[in-house]
Amino acid sequence: MPPSVNHIRSVTEAYLARHPHERDSLAPLFSALATSDDPTHRKTFPAHVTCSAIVVASDRRVLHIAHRASGKLLAPGGHNEPGDRDLRAAALRELHEEAGVPPSAVVPLPDYEDVPLDIDVHSIDANPWKDEPAHHHVDFRWGFHLTVEHPLTLQKEEVDGYEWRPFTSAASPTVRSKLALLL
Repeated sequence: MPPSVNHIRSVTEAYLARHPHERDSLAPLFSALATSDDPTHRKTFPAHVTCSAIVVASDRRVLHIAHRASGKLLAPGGHNEPGDRDLRAAALRELHEEAGVPPSAVVPLPDYEDVPLDIDVHSIDANPWKDEPAHHHVDFRWGFHLTVEHPLTLQKEEVDGYEWRPFTSAASPTVRSKLALLL
């Protein structure tokens, strides 16, 4: 069963307790939560929830994946699946699927076991091939430390490559600033 609306709302409120100035930027999420549609379903428009794993290695580098669909270098992540019990589990599943890193090779950042490091709302262009209108992804970005060096096994269908970047040059400016406060 996918993460419930109550779970998403609870996680969001815990996040906003730390970052109250971000409430207005999460308006598309609150709109999605107010409907009867499943906010984690990839066909819920105009916005739905995705989950990513921000993986930090011991040398303060962050894992980035080259996603074929967008052509961008991003954290491993994507859409929720029906078997994901919660948002963090979705991020861990995506990390394993896209990069081959098992959940046993990472631990949550301290004090971020139940709260995402970042929540980002970004626009997705319309895709007529998938019959998708322009919409928003509300990406719950969960922070993890890599505890065991693990060879990456990339998901060839969706991933073109990977890069470990110093966290000071992580692709997301909000992730960079939040990591700088923690590490």
